[in-house]
Amino acid sequence: MVQRQQALADAIRQDPEVVSLSSFIGVDGTNTTLNDGRMMINLKPKDERSESIETIMARLRRETQAVPGISVYFQPVQDLTIDSTVSRAQYQFVLGAAGDSILAPWVPQLLTALSGAPQLQNVSTNYLDEGLTANIEVDRDTAARFGVTAATIDNALYDAFGQRIISTIYAQSNQYRVILQAIPGMEDTVAALNTIYVPSSGGGQVRMDSIAHVSVTQSALEHDHLGQFPAAMFSFDVAPGASLQSAVQAVRNAEQAIGLPVSITTSFQGSALAFQSALSSEVLLVLAAIASVYIVLGVLYESFIHPLTILSTLPSAGIGALLGLMVAGLELNIISIIGIILLIGIVMKNAIMMIDFALTAEREDGRSAIEAIHQAALLRFRPILMTTVAALFAALPLMLGSGTGSELRSPLGVSIVGGLLVSQVLTLFTTPVIYLFFDRLSRVARRGRLGEAAAGQAGELSGTPGQSAGGALGSRPQPAAPQN
Repeated sequence: MVQRQQALADAIRQDPEVVSLSSFIGVDGTNTTLNDGRMMINLKPKDERSESIETIMARLRRETQAVPGISVYFQPVQDLTIDSTVSRAQYQFVLGAAGDSILAPWVPQLLTALSGAPQLQNVSTNYLDEGLTANIEVDRDTAARFGVTAATIDNALYDAFGQRIISTIYAQSNQYRVILQAIPGMEDTVAALNTIYVPSSGGGQVRMDSIAHVSVTQSALEHDHLGQFPAAMFSFDVAPGASLQSAVQAVRNAEQAIGLPVSITTSFQGSALAFQSALSSEVLLVLAAIASVYIVLGVLYESFIHPLTILSTLPSAGIGALLGLMVAGLELNIISIIGIILLIGIVMKNAIMMIDFALTAEREDGRSAIEAIHQAALLRFRPILMTTVAALFAALPLMLGSGTGSELRSPLGVSIVGGLLVSQVLTLFTTPVIYLFFDRLSRVARRGRLGEAAAGQAGELSGTPGQSAGGALGSRPQPAAPQN
């Protein structure tokens, strides 16, 4: 492992964008097995690089494929992360079952199916069941005749291959631990276990192979659990041009393709799980924001129709934000959705300025709807343009900024700028049209209600028992004619 990881480090350092790297081998809090290693690769500052980190990782992945006997997985360092486990890729997917025997036949099938999905890349699993385990089977009867207990055998093995501290050397400024170990080289072969001597109760030494037998079997390199049950964790990255939603769907399709039994539970972990939770609530969040705005505008204008006119500006803002993200080559992620929600409050001010002026002209000056909205579009054009340009220039630093963290801010600025540009062009034309449409619709509805009310009154008059409509109207007493 040391030789192969050193060859891997030499290949990575040859890349012109790599400044330095640190290499770690051995079992610790991150590496769970002896055949796992980790590297921290330091790139040049972003302002000095001509390529993105995704391009650099793809190039390093191609360059390291020539190193034999070792596989490498790259992922960028995240400043903000919600992952509780360290894996070989960015997203995790876990299979759980009641026992390892249930998982064992399905893990390689699912790994093959996921590796063939075009939406996924760097698919791997930590469920490796082809490791080797040395089992020491003690002949209890023979060991009892020599007076050797199981604890004695355990202590002898730990003395030879463990980390037993037998002394401490105290210097003037340091302390040195003295570790007991077997002769270097004995741990390279399983046969060395038979050459260990254990003390007997009579004070003699007993060779290990005279009281025990060493057998080598296949076993898993590590045993993971999800809750209380055995689990197998898969990790994957999203392929270029694919979204996380399509990758999640590809995982579900792979489950159905291999016919995963109901005795095996599946669940996403880390960022993929957070994505599913956020995706399920995003639509409700946007609808709640629109409903809140509609209620506030309805109370303000004392109308059910005019808030719809103002909300009609939102589709143009959403289309502009999506077009901006497509032109910039960015994805529709959580940050860009936050920008779209911000547009709900920014873009509607164009329609509010016009509708508020038009309603005042209709109610106080007695103007017709077409005259009021025409005058509102002319007189409110300058303040609408001023507020849009002010918001546009405020979002430009988010969109054009570079340096550390710009990848997080850029989708927010692009969605705001794209939505403002498209809505500024469209709403000046669509808002008057929708305002006149709803005005005519309300007039037709009022005429219909007045016609129904008049018909109802006429029906009540004609239906009076024993009188006609004329008799009811002419029943007022007449003055008497003068007498001679």
